[in-house]
Amino acid sequence: MPNGLKSPPPDLRVAVAGLGAIGQKIARALDEGIDGMVLAAVAARDPAKHRSWLAKLKRPPALVPIEALSEAADLVIECAPGNLMRSIVAPFVESGKTAVVVSAGALLDHEDLIELARQHGGQIVVPTGALIGLDAVTAAAVGTIHSVRMVTRKPIQGLVGAPYLVENNIDIAGITEPLRIFEGTARDAAKGFPANLNVAVALSLAGIGPDRTRLEIWADPTVTRNVHRIEVESDSARFSMTIENIPSENPKTGLITALSVIAWLRKQRAALRVGT
Repeated sequence: MPNGLKSPPPDLRVAVAGLGAIGQKIARALDEGIDGMVLAAVAARDPAKHRSWLAKLKRPPALVPIEALSEAADLVIECAPGNLMRSIVAPFVESGKTAVVVSAGALLDHEDLIELARQHGGQIVVPTGALIGLDAVTAAAVGTIHSVRMVTRKPIQGLVGAPYLVENNIDIAGITEPLRIFEGTARDAAKGFPANLNVAVALSLAGIGPDRTRLEIWADPTVTRNVHRIEVESDSARFSMTIENIPSENPKTGLITALSVIAWLRKQRAALRVGT
């Protein structure tokens, strides 16, 4: 290169595992162009369902089984059901690569993956997702956090069918006013509401852990957005945050979740990075 300039590093090959509302949005953003990134491969439970959609991309990626993703890419974005998280993440971190985990709740059932990543030089990234303020929580955790409390309010359709409701015979279909349906730890919330509370697990991992992070969940027929309020007491600051997320095509997931992953991808080769 002239004038002593270094050649740019090769593009990172990115795989997307799962082509639901989140996965498709991330795949489309990669196809449209993110500096230093290329969409190399995707995996889906029903490949035939997605072939025509993938064919419309500018550079259609390889459509491969989950077990082939780690050979095809340097980094994977996991956007699949939580029961597939381990099979997606483990091969990447064992190879010293990076896995971005959207199904953060599933990590609590597979915490050994963190040690696996440590042993092999891999990395598991839990994106900010549907929250705000994780930078503040991680900064406060460098000192001492005394308490973290989160209150979540969701429209009825975003909670129907959750295992906790089924197991406890809680019927929310006909409620006409807000109903508190859960109070407990982030760990228990992740088990009872696996499709809804990845956000609480991300908060707990950033702060004082899933057994000390307290959570309330409200089924609320008066709201149309997923509302999260966080209150943190620490030796460095007391702060509270509220976010109202517009649901994506999947009512259990906020639209901003996919945007959070895209923002993280854009940071990887950016000349300026803002945020911790």
